Amino acid sequence: MTPTLHPRLLNGRGGDPGVYVEALHHPGAVLLDCGDLSALSPRHLLRVELLAVSHAHMDHWAGFDRLLRLLIGREKRLAVVGPAGFAQRLFHRLGAYTWNLAHRIPADLVFEVTEVTGGAEMPRTRLRLHNGFAREELAPLPAEADGTVLRTGPLRLRAAVLDHGTPSLGFALEEGLHLNVWRTRLEAQGLPVGPWLAGLKAAVAEGRPDDHPVAVFARPSGAREAAVMPLGELRDLVSVTPGQRLAYLTDFADTPGNREAAIALARGADILLIEAPFAAADAAIALDRRHLTTRAAGKIARAAGARRVEPFHFSPRYPGGEAWLLAEVAEAAGGRVAPGGEILLSGG
Repeated sequence: MTPTLHPRLLNGRGGDPGVYVEALHHPGAVLLDCGDLSALSPRHLLRVELLAVSHAHMDHWAGFDRLLRLLIGREKRLAVVGPAGFAQRLFHRLGAYTWNLAHRIPADLVFEVTEVTGGAEMPRTRLRLHNGFAREELAPLPAEADGTVLRTGPLRLRAAVLDHGTPSLGFALEEGLHLNVWRTRLEAQGLPVGPWLAGLKAAVAEGRPDDHPVAVFARPSGAREAAVMPLGELRDLVSVTPGQRLAYLTDFADTPGNREAAIALARGADILLIEAPFAAADAAIALDRRHLTTRAAGKIARAAGARRVEPFHFSPRYPGGEAWLLAEVAEAAGGRVAPGGEILLSGG
């Protein structure tokens, strides 16, 4: 399967946490955390349609002003996800600037903030440039059992609340099902390639019954007079495979509750980006600072059944120690370190 999600760790394994995610054939991008954004060009930042911030510590949030500066003057609606109270933090961040000339800017910039609180509802707030970024409370969203927060294009964002001495969100970004048409089976049945295949794939994805009618036509001009076949006779033309899954876990203490939530969120991840700030021997320091060790990160990856692991957020207390920190994660995960530094588990 051709990978659809293409994450980019913005500042290496030791810099500010941040991941820029592109999806194949999708014009928008997702930004997970918002620390140092200097690695991203304006062109890349302008593609961001979803900003998901784990928590408001400076190394996860300080780069927001660069993004804001680029967006002013452009018609843009940006979805923002953060922990409880995040809309108020964004409101105060925007309030640090004077907007008395905002009415002269034709294009409106809109932030729509969803807060993941762990409760039954997720509060939502709108902040608009043309309203001086005053708070506009929106109807809350019901919290879904699987942690789904929102959908953007072909992607779904899930989140879980972790404890870092303050609520810190873990994220999972997932695409929908992969549906591919077997050309050889088309030819065997004497059926044409054409725009009708989009309708066939949509019917399969939506779980339509076998008697659902599917129009078969090679060109748009033939749609009106097209022959119709039942989905049941066409279903085996389409192969269905699960979509790709990426998980992002950072800044949380190694406690039983956190482990359980993190493993559930990352289960079956094709790519797991997970913090590993402290060496295994420094577990006491990690516990005091409410972070993971390399060993804890590896065990979480193994328990989640991740295929590929990208450790990051290494502490600066280990200069030149990246190789052995990676080796510790790999040993605990039961995987191997690939030449690029990522850790491959069985099947990866």
